[in-house]
Parts: sequence; structure tokens; C-alpha cells
Amino acid sequence: MKEKYGIIDIGSNTIRLVIYERQKSGRLREIENVKAVARLRNYLTDKHILTEEGILLLLDTLRSFQEITRHHQLERVICVATATIRQAQNQQEIIQLVEASTDFRMRVLTGEEEAYYGFLAVVNSTSITEAITVDIGGGSTEVTYYKDRELLESYSFPFGALSLRQSFVAGNVPTQEELDRLSAYLTEQFQSLPWLLGKKVPLIAMGGSARNVVQIHQLMKQYPLAGVHQYEMKRKHLLEVRKLLTSLSFEEIQKLEGLSKDRADLIIPALEVFRVLYEMVGASSFVLSRKGLRDGIFYEELIQPFGTRLFPNVLQESFFELAQDYDIRLDDVQHVNQLLAQLVVQIRQLQLYPITEEDVRDMKQAAHVFYLGQYIDEEASSQHTFYILANRTIDGLMHKDRVKLALIASYKNKPLFKQYIAPFVDWFPKEEQRRIRFLGALVKFAHSLNDTKRKIAKKIHITQQNGAIIMDIYCNGDFRAEEYQAEKNKKHLEKIFKQPIELRFRQS
Repeated sequence: MKEKYGIIDIGSNTIRLVIYERQKSGRLREIENVKAVARLRNYLTDKHILTEEGILLLLDTLRSFQEITRHHQLERVICVATATIRQAQNQQEIIQLVEASTDFRMRVLTGEEEAYYGFLAVVNSTSITEAITVDIGGGSTEVTYYKDRELLESYSFPFGALSLRQSFVAGNVPTQEELDRLSAYLTEQFQSLPWLLGKKVPLIAMGGSARNVVQIHQLMKQYPLAGVHQYEMKRKHLLEVRKLLTSLSFEEIQKLEGLSKDRADLIIPALEVFRVLYEMVGASSFVLSRKGLRDGIFYEELIQPFGTRLFPNVLQESFFELAQDYDIRLDDVQHVNQLLAQLVVQIRQLQLYPITEEDVRDMKQAAHVFYLGQYIDEEASSQHTFYILANRTIDGLMHKDRVKLALIASYKNKPLFKQYIAPFVDWFPKEEQRRIRFLGALVKFAHSLNDTKRKIAKKIHITQQNGAIIMDIYCNGDFRAEEYQAEKNKKHLEKIFKQPIELRFRQS
């Protein structure tokens, strides 16, 4: 049986149970996600006592989760609570009741811990090395500033989407006057932290409200990709979502695609937090992290014991996971990259094509996952490769880079390339499209030289004679299969070089 772990996150708005299963790559994959909209914040009195009704609701929810955790026979369940329990004067009584009435031991996180775990989730799932993070819950908002993947500042504000709505909004939807008062309050709060101001770095947001903002924006623009992790928006996009939401009645907001119905009355106050903070930071972009508090706790509790709390390279970690999930042999990847390196050096020397360092990086990445769709079906491996890479979350790659990787790693021919790029044609200028096609053709050619996975092609020597490109390929085995594939694939390079290519396979 595979190892399974659970985490229960007792928030001010929702209580959530997430179950993870350890994959053969070692990665923890989410297999269950159960949410209860308890709104515990509503049961916290002015004197910060969680009422008996609120405690009973919490215990009842945890007992319902207990049935699920027992069924899954989990190795371990981590149970944490955030703002509402943290702010409750009767916190000790609640902790004791949870332990006496359920299988769980509840740990109440400090604001600093909550902020730290959010930071840990972001740096282990994106390649952004400097940013401000924001995680808005129901009863608190955590912000951090990190640089070179090192946490420098953090703070937990004692307000969240639910408490802001209670304090500033009389009905279900704020009036313009209420929004103005909320905006002024948030401006004053954020100005109290000088390290937030004018940083001009990405603002990375976590949590359900941020996810809903992104989902609404994706639906507004009929976004052609799956997934929200590392989705990027600018200030004007936040304002577009704000304009839409403030133009709708509460009933219309509740029916809005992409928005959880239970967040209908919280989404505008939450969006105001993002908008004001974006302006205070002078942010370069608004980026969603699908990974948050729960993932940060897992990085520390379940991954740190086996190594460092930070992955040395997020993207390399993602490629390692892909290799494990799709049975990619890393020795073959290494060999193809060695062949590519030889090709790049000589193409540059002969000035056949201007290959940049970014191109080299893109080809190395694509060689790692080239035609991984073979794992599903050999005949349609190009189509499966493109679909998997374009639609699978790859930690460390922004959405445009993910599509670029998918286009290179799935390259088969020009017609299929045009079919794949059609929904994204506005993302890439014509010259960039031609360059991506060339990179795909070159990676495909290098792969054809290792067609039988025997690594027999050792050395490539390129010359030019009489308007033709001569490639001498030295092998230490029977090369007929490799020769056949290379002859088939050289035409894609001939079209780009605008010269015929003569292949001369030789025994080394």
C-alpha cells in the first residue's frame, strides 16, 4: 500500500481535510480534498470567546473528517488551526476538547508560523527568487518579503476577508462608500510596514480568494490552458475583475462561474486587499500560488527530515518528478543533451542559425521530456506530449514557458505545430514561433540519433561543401535504425537552414 498523509486546516472561513499519497517519485500527490464552510469567525464574540455553538460545530466537522481519515488508514494526520482559534481566549479549552473528542491533536499556529509556511510553499513551487507574498484567510492576512529565496520579513495582520466584511460591509455587496472606507483602512495598515512599500517585485497570492480571482479572470478571457498555479495578472486585470464584480448583484455574483458560492460575499473585500497591496508594493505582477499553508507544513514536516527545507532547484525537481511519472530514462536524456551540445557548437561556428543561451536552456528542458506521451500511446505520442505538458502544473514554469516547452518537446511537423500553437498564437510573435519550431526540429533530430536507446552515436562533425551541409556521424554499433530516423527528420532542419543536408554515418 502507498503511504498516505492527511492535513486538517482549521481556518476562520473553512475547515479543510486534504489527503496526500506518496508517489514513486517521492512526491506527495493530493488525492482527497474535503471542505466544510464552518465560518468559525462568526462564532467569535467581541471578547474573543469562541461560543459553545462554534465549538460544537468544530467538533462535529472534525468527527466527520475522522471517518474519512480512518477509512484511508493514514500514516499521519497533522491538524493545525489559524486566526480564529489563535485569537480565541478559550483556546486551551478548545485544544483539550478536540483531543478528548477526536483522533486529532490540534496545533495552533502563530501568525509568524503561518506566514513562514506560506513563504516555504511559494519558494518550493515557483522559480521566482524575490517577491512579496500575501495569504488572506477569513480572520488574518499574512505577508512576507523574500529575496534570493530567503525570508527577510514577515507579518500577520489580524484581519481577513470575513472580518473585513463584518467590519466594513453592511449588506452582502459593499457600496462605493464602504469600499472607499475599506481601501483607506487597508492603505493605512499596509503603510505601517515600510518594507512592503515600493518593492516593485511580483506579488504572489495564496488561498481560496486569490484562486477565485484568477478563475474569474481566466473565464473572462476564455483562457485556453488548464491550471491556475503561477497564473500571472497585471494591475489592469485586477481592475477588470473588480469592475465586473462591483457591477453585479449579489445573486449574480453567486452564480458567477469560477467563484465558490460560499465566497460570494467575501470576494470583493479580498480583492480590495490584493488591489491596495499591489499598489503599495508597486508590484510588477500578481501571481497565484496554488501551494499555500498546508504545502508549507508538508515541506517542513514530511520532506525536511529527508533533506533541506528548500529544494535546490524547483524546476529540476519538477523534471525529476516527470521522469519518474512517465518512466523517462535519465541516461538517455543525458546522451541526447550531449549530442545537442555538439550540434549547437558547430551550428554556431558555421553561423547556420543564431542560437542563444536561452535556446540552449529550452532545448535541454525539452530533451528531458521529449515525446513523454509515448508512455500513453506510441502512435499519438506527439499529441499526448503536448497536451500533458501544456496542461500539467509544472512547478517553476510560468504558463507561457510551459506552452513553449510543450511545443518544443512535442515537435513532429509544421502542420501539427500550427495546430498546437493556434490557441496561443497571440502569445508568441512570428519570429519566436519560427525559433520554437527550429528548437523542436533540432531536439527531434538529436533524439533520432538515439532511436534504439543504445547511445551508439558518439561524435558529430559538420562541414559545408558546395551549398550543402555535410554531417558526419560517428557510431560504435550498427546504426541502420538511427540512420533511417535521422534521414526522415533532417528535412525539418533543411527548411530552416535553407540548405540540403547530407548525412554520412560512419563506424568510429
